[in-house]
Amino acid sequence: MRPVPPDSLFDVGTATAFIPAPDVASWVEATFFDEASTVHNPDHEHLAEAHIGYLWTTVENNRKGKRVIGQCEEGKPQGAMGKWSRARAEQQVIEWFGSTPDFIITLDAEYCRQCGDAEFMALVEHELYHAAQDVDDFGQPKFSKFSGLPVFTIRGHDVEQFIGVVRRYGADASGVREMVDAANRPPEIARARIDHACGTCNLRVA
Repeated sequence: MRPVPPDSLFDVGTATAFIPAPDVASWVEATFFDEASTVHNPDHEHLAEAHIGYLWTTVENNRKGKRVIGQCEEGKPQGAMGKWSRARAEQQVIEWFGSTPDFIITLDAEYCRQCGDAEFMALVEHELYHAAQDVDDFGQPKFSKFSGLPVFTIRGHDVEQFIGVVRRYGADASGVREMVDAANRPPEIARARIDHACGTCNLRVA
């Protein structure tokens, strides 16, 4: 059974707008990380040793006229903060998760208690695709020189994320229906190989 936000989060007059969701963490482990799962996704193998904290929230978040239903961010508070503000934020994170996680994934509780199973899975995986292992100057996975553990970073919306979510849930779940439909139509101008218009590629074929 997929996790759902507790009913108490929606009680009128509740002062709690964010609560930890440890059941989401265990569900993600069993659903996407465990090789024995029927929907195991090897794209997330780099997260096997990552500490990911999950939060339910009832705070409505809109950006550019669109409702935000999920967000992945680094566990350490980011951005410009005063010393006290940063210490307060770090204390809150540790109280929620026991230590500072590598990533925090926040989920819109109202959306998650109403959406279907596939939509919930697509949302969580979309956020997981943002949780990436950093790479070195040669494009190889980066590891800490001190602990030997992976060095993590946030990855933007790139082609790999689109491919992974489209492959598993379809173009609509990924928000790239227009792109897929355009790719399935004949080109409006002409079919072309862009590598012959690229300086780097021309060096390779010269």
